[in-house]
Amino acid sequence: MLRRRTGAARIVTSALLVLTLGACGASGGASGGDVITEAPSAAEVTPASDTRDFQGELILDLADDPIDPVDGPEPVLPVTVTDNQGTEVEITDISRILPLDLYGTTSRMVFELGLGDNVIGRDVSSSFDEIADRPLVTTNGHELSAEAILDLNPSVLITDTSLGPWDVVLQMRDAGIPVVVVDADRGLDNITSLTMSVAEALGVPERGAKLAERIEAETATSIAGVETIVPTDLNQELRTLFIYARGQAGIYYIFGEDSGADSLIEAAGGYDVSSEIGWSGARPANDEAIISAQPDVLLMMTKGLESVGGIDGLIEQFPALANTPAGQNRRVIAMPDEQILSYGTRTPAVLNALAVALYAPGAL
Repeated sequence: MLRRRTGAARIVTSALLVLTLGACGASGGASGGDVITEAPSAAEVTPASDTRDFQGELILDLADDPIDPVDGPEPVLPVTVTDNQGTEVEITDISRILPLDLYGTTSRMVFELGLGDNVIGRDVSSSFDEIADRPLVTTNGHELSAEAILDLNPSVLITDTSLGPWDVVLQMRDAGIPVVVVDADRGLDNITSLTMSVAEALGVPERGAKLAERIEAETATSIAGVETIVPTDLNQELRTLFIYARGQAGIYYIFGEDSGADSLIEAAGGYDVSSEIGWSGARPANDEAIISAQPDVLLMMTKGLESVGGIDGLIEQFPALANTPAGQNRRVIAMPDEQILSYGTRTPAVLNALAVALYAPGAL
C-alpha cells in the first residue's frame, strides 16, 4: 500500500495532453547519454549513503516484458455493458478489437487477457513487440484518424477520453461500431477497475479478475521492495518535482497533487514536494514555484526533456532551477511518456526502476 496517502491519482486534463503530446519528438537519450533498459530489484540493492550527492541525468527506457496472457473461460457473447460515460453498449463480436488510449494501457491489457490475436490496430504508444506489426490509427502523435479506423472495420472499439479529436469517436458510433469508453484516469487506485472494464466489455470477466489480481500482487511486491531502500526518516526522502515540458510549443507544467504524478512519486519512495507548496493538478511552471520547492531531483518524460535540450535547456528556461539542489547536481530522472504514467501491467517495473534511480543510482 502507499506509505502516506492513497488519494485519487489523476492524469492532467486530457485535452492538455492530447494537444501537447502531439508534438512529441524522436525517442532516445535526452542528452545523448546511455539509456538504461533494466533495473535490479530494489530489494536486492544497497541504498547510497547520501543520494543527494548524486549528479547527472538518468534516462530510463525499460525493455518490454513478454506478454504473459492469463487463461480462463472462452469469451461469452453477446454482452451489454454501461461504459464510463453512462452509455449502454452491446458487444456481439470481438474478432476485430481496436483498443486505443494515450499510454497504450488498454492494448496491453487486451493482449494480457489472451485476446491479442484479435487486435487489428494500435495507437502510437502501443509499441511492445507483440503489437508492433499492427497498423497505426493515430497521426501527428496522438490524433485519431477516422479514415484509418474505418479502413480496419473494427467489431469493437475500446478507448477513453485521452485521445482526440473526440468527434472521431462519435463518428465511429455513428458508423455503427460499438464504442466502449473506459476511465481515462490512471493511478494505483483504479488499476483493477480499469482492467475489469476492459475484460467485461470483451466477455472475459474471469480472466479480468485473474489479471487484476496478478497486477495487484506484483505491484505490492514491487512497493515492498521499494520500502527496503527508502529512508525511514521522511526528512531524508528526496524532494521530487514532476515537470512536464514540450519545448517546441513553449509548454512547461508542474504536475502536482491529484495529477497522477503524486501517486507515482510517493509509491516510488520520493517526497512529492508539490504538496508542500500547495500545487494541485497541472499548472504552468514558474521560477517562484521551483525556488519554493527546492527539489533534489526532477522527474520528467523523456521526450519532454529532449524537447528542451536537457537540463541545460531547462535551466535556461527557468534560471531559478540553478539555485536548487536538482539544478546544481543536474539531477533528472526521465522515462518514456508511454511508461511513466501508464498505470497498468508495467506499473510494478516502473515503480521499482524509479526507486532504484532515486536511492541506489549507482546500481543502474
